[in-house]
Amino acid sequence: MEIELKKFDELNAKQLYAIYQLRSEVFVVEQNCAYQDIDEVDLDALHLQFFFDNKLVAYCRIIAPNLKSPYAQIGRVVVSSTQRKKGLGKQLMKVAIEKTLEIYPNHVIHISAQTYLLRFYRELGFNDTGDTYLEDGIPHVGMDYGK
Repeated sequence: MEIELKKFDELNAKQLYAIYQLRSEVFVVEQNCAYQDIDEVDLDALHLQFFFDNKLVAYCRIIAPNLKSPYAQIGRVVVSSTQRKKGLGKQLMKVAIEKTLEIYPNHVIHISAQTYLLRFYRELGFNDTGDTYLEDGIPHVGMDYGK
């Protein structure tokens, strides 16, 4: 397994294509959710990529605390359908948490978790922060790590 963490402008065209292809495959096609996945947040985020045999198999983005949010954030967490049930999602999140805390020490990490994954995120140390809400038609709950 090869792991890379890059800024947007450090990604080459093939890497960016693979990221958007994987996110679209899961979030838009598999979850049947038509929404604008590619956004301006990508430009400032850090992109954590897991490769197996030179193929992107897992990804998430890390977002810095900013004027809109005092929290660091982890989002667009995705594992290829061919690689699920192997512990890769947990491995991805552990690395993402570690890198986020390393880069943004003393900041709470916030995620917007799909409700069917609440147990998964709770086992990683995240705590619910509120009620269920719809995000692009899918039930989510805000969760924090380190608070």
